[in-house]
Amino acid sequence: MSRISKSIKNAKIGAFFFLISIFAQFFTRKIFLDFLGDDFIGLTSTLRSILGFLNLAELGIGTAIGYALYRPIFDDDHSEMNKIIALLGILYKKIGVFIFSVGLILSLFFPYFFGDTQFSLGLIYFVFFSFLTSTLLSYFFNYHMTLLEADQKGYVVQVYFQSANILRLLIQALIAYYLQNYYVWVIMELIFSILLSYILRKKIKQHYPWLIIASKETSSLIKSYPEIIKKTKQLFIHKMGSFVKDGTDNILVYALVNLQSVAFFGNYQLIFMNLISLMQVIFSGTGAGVGNLVAENDKKNIDKVFWEMMALQFFIAGFFSIAVYYLITPFVILWIGDEYVLEELIVLLMIGNFFISLVRSPVQHFQNAYGLFSDTWAPGLEIILNLVVSLIFGKLWGISGILLGTFSSLMVIVMLWKPYLLYTKGFKISTWNYWKGFIPLTIVFLISAVIINFLYNNYIVNNNLNFFSWFINAIKLTVIIFIIYGLLMHIGSKGFRDFNYRVFLLVKRKINKGN
Repeated sequence: MSRISKSIKNAKIGAFFFLISIFAQFFTRKIFLDFLGDDFIGLTSTLRSILGFLNLAELGIGTAIGYALYRPIFDDDHSEMNKIIALLGILYKKIGVFIFSVGLILSLFFPYFFGDTQFSLGLIYFVFFSFLTSTLLSYFFNYHMTLLEADQKGYVVQVYFQSANILRLLIQALIAYYLQNYYVWVIMELIFSILLSYILRKKIKQHYPWLIIASKETSSLIKSYPEIIKKTKQLFIHKMGSFVKDGTDNILVYALVNLQSVAFFGNYQLIFMNLISLMQVIFSGTGAGVGNLVAENDKKNIDKVFWEMMALQFFIAGFFSIAVYYLITPFVILWIGDEYVLEELIVLLMIGNFFISLVRSPVQHFQNAYGLFSDTWAPGLEIILNLVVSLIFGKLWGISGILLGTFSSLMVIVMLWKPYLLYTKGFKISTWNYWKGFIPLTIVFLISAVIINFLYNNYIVNNNLNFFSWFINAIKLTVIIFIIYGLLMHIGSKGFRDFNYRVFLLVKRKINKGN
């Protein structure tokens, strides 16, 4: 299968299952809040954030291994792939032991950290170690999944992961509704993690019968791959930056505001994280495809594909950012009630962070494909900026101040530094070439947003607050965004025109093949 065919298959299967999963998450979230309470959902969100900190021990090994697998996959070198996956297994098992040990030590401080909550320490420990066990399964039993991702077969994982996730949520919703039992609710999480781990281990063997699942390689194998270890050390620092950006918000909201606000903030996070995750699922094969493209070393094609990806991501980010701005507040009111609505500044900052998270992905994919991880100072600066701004303004403005910290660090590192690194060290051309393409995309987005704002406020907005009127407004807004933004993107972006033409040729080829 070609890169494009694999990417499309990943997108179709991933999007189908993920959309069902999103519906299940929103449906069950309402039940969880009503029958388990804001504080319990806030507690689980905080504990997951702590586990996110522990997962920093992964050091970015998965990304480094993915980078190392692109060439042997391209060459169909089974022997080399077995060695690299065996290396991953050795490293992951060491990390798993470390994560468990640190988690055990960290849990000793829970009486101080959660001293003001209404929940017993027994329940807090039960939730934490259940979540920890689920996390450790990927380190001891499912590390082989990296090969599927690197080979653009992420859809295999998505089918089973999303199916199990949907079924788990529905069963947990029944438990919350009928039993209101925290322990049984958490046990379901653990049971489904174990079941999914078993199924995925079976599927990897079916797709790669030549793969040695239980390798007998020893730790001496580490010395044979100094480049992977070097990249891993660099990636660890980058993961630190990503964690502070993505994983500390809940902890800071709990520390600077209160536990209930974590649940309020988490409701909005659920919407944005699902949109980001949906895009990651749709484009799950893109990273591996870019790795394969860079391995071919066709500079003209690399530049063409990069700007097609940038234009597409800009369009998607702009579309969802505009739509969410107008639709999220009435949706939250209809979904869980007006008492859960957050102020507009919080929403705008969340949209800004969301927008950057999407438009950054082409630069990130190409940076990973070139193995450009040596800028270890960058995540350090990102962490300092994020925490300093978050702590100062979080005390003054609450959640808005915390989000401002994330936005500030993204603007400096992601929007300014990362493109410079890719163009000077990867493409090896002037960074001005990036800004010549990026600035017109930004202008098109801003002009589109102004036009759409005028049309929405004058011709679409409907003050009748019910699901039917909200849905009609959403359809009207979607059509207007597609027409206005899509037309201006087609006029103002060569990359967008090239992408549309590529899709046209692909559809035409499929029609001709069908005939």
